[in-house]
Amino acid sequence: MTKISDRIYSVGVNDDDKVLFEGLWPLPYGVSYNSYLVVDEKVALIDTVECGFEEEFLSNINDAIGGRDIDYLVVNHMEPDHSSLVAYMLETYPGLQIIANAKTVPMLKGYYGTPEERITVVGEGSSLSLGGCTLNFSLIPMVHWPETMVTWLAEENTLFSGDAFGTFGAVAEEVVDADGTFEQYKDEMTRYYACIVGKYGTPVQTALKKLSGLEIKRICSTHGPVWEQNIPQVVSLYDKMSRYEVERGVCIVYGSMYGNTAAAADALALELEARGIPYAIHDLAGNNAGELGLSGALRDVFKYDTIIVGSPTYNNGIFPPVETFMKALQARLIKGRRFYAFGSYTWSGASVSQLNALASAMGFELLGDGLSFAQAYTKEKVDMAAVADMI
Repeated sequence: MTKISDRIYSVGVNDDDKVLFEGLWPLPYGVSYNSYLVVDEKVALIDTVECGFEEEFLSNINDAIGGRDIDYLVVNHMEPDHSSLVAYMLETYPGLQIIANAKTVPMLKGYYGTPEERITVVGEGSSLSLGGCTLNFSLIPMVHWPETMVTWLAEENTLFSGDAFGTFGAVAEEVVDADGTFEQYKDEMTRYYACIVGKYGTPVQTALKKLSGLEIKRICSTHGPVWEQNIPQVVSLYDKMSRYEVERGVCIVYGSMYGNTAAAADALALELEARGIPYAIHDLAGNNAGELGLSGALRDVFKYDTIIVGSPTYNNGIFPPVETFMKALQARLIKGRRFYAFGSYTWSGASVSQLNALASAMGFELLGDGLSFAQAYTKEKVDMAAVADMI
């Protein structure tokens, strides 16, 4: 438990044991499930935490308010890492009333069998008085579920933002950010956005415009630090990513069965390094220890303007991990990128032409026809210097 202000307490938990977020995304630094209490004449809890942390969660709440009842549970977002203790809280606090918007109600019933009489429905611009302060609600659908809303506490210029502005990575005991916190979390915030929110750039832009009139001095997200010192950087990063804006550089993404496509990828990385061109390289087949795989590749797609993809021909098509990556780009509506494909084959090359077709369908600028080479990689056979010269 951390006291953030005279009214606000952070009562969330860290999860250092989970290996994959949503069963997909690696968590090398853990993740936090953030929940907040707003304490006045009435007490409101903003979201819960994932199941399995009941004892720690309730202990944090008791540390903050002792034996006081919680009057309201505001459900900003229904994803189970934030809502799976709804039924537990209703049982623990018999007088508790859930505050949720209309799109949330069927999800509450479907996940937890929540009775309607325990739900108060709010909408855009609705407010809830806690006595000396008031919570105001604004809908931000598809950031990143259709029921998502944010809660604004004007008396503290505080935005309870749900998953927006969130990040992978557990948080320190002192959850409020400091001068260097943004740089510490920037890569994991970008990876979180790319993996979880990346498809929804247009709704994010709509939400940013809707919230732009607020004088925000504190952002309390459901994952990561409480933002106070770094709000301009955090909002700017979300604005940039949701516009699909990038910097010059190369994201090399490859899968390799027997090391030949991997050798070409490594050779390209050396050529880029010699030219001083920023790059990142990702092994989608997971052959390198510590690799973030697909999630790391998606992170750097949201960072760099050029995507170079390597795939051997597999069953007369694209190597499956690389095909998954291309589908992930399609799903996230990635646009405005330059593209080049390369890869090995044994008796018939098909991967490069198929990669180019997918990239063209996404509107990417093809830097050339690609490079398809037979059998083993050798420096003499495969000229990755010429590829680097096109960047």
